[in-house]
Amino acid sequence: MSVQERKQRERAERERLIVATAREIAEQQGWDAVTTRRLAERIEYSQPVLYGHFRGKREIIGAVAMEGATEMAVAVRAATSNARSPRERVAALAHAYLDFAARNPAVYDALFQLDGGLAFAQEDTPEPLKDAFAALMESLGEAAGDGVEPGLFTETFWAALHGLATLTRAGRLPPEYIEPRVELLVDRLAVV
Repeated sequence: MSVQERKQRERAERERLIVATAREIAEQQGWDAVTTRRLAERIEYSQPVLYGHFRGKREIIGAVAMEGATEMAVAVRAATSNARSPRERVAALAHAYLDFAARNPAVYDALFQLDGGLAFAQEDTPEPLKDAFAALMESLGEAAGDGVEPGLFTETFWAALHGLATLTRAGRLPPEYIEPRVELLVDRLAVV
């Protein structure tokens, strides 16, 4: 291995460590607790080393969001892969999405609530974000119904899931009724 390759590998490892540590702090204490000073102390590098990888917290949030998008796409595809019918697939997608949001609140916030400097629904949208949307559309496209554009239907269904996830987490909706809400959403919105 050349010196250049070793330096690139070490740089990538430091970057992964920064992102993993930011994510850990955010999941334990919230995003307000994620500061470059705290990250530098936790990973035992100086703040200038952090700034050599990320210009600030916004870019760190963006990196966590990119990881989260990839993880969410994997979770949705895994949950829907064994469904026997379109209805089961849509219900599995809804549960996988809501479970992901509940299990990873800081990652979910990085993806959908905080400014990570990422473009959504644009030409320059990063590939992991496009793939996460594609994972949703793979199952929801067939549930759109005749004459309904699959992308528009996916956006609308996703918005409903996002509302359920954020309102439940904020204590505005009682969590014990998540199943009837999913059933209602699947039965009334999806044509399956």
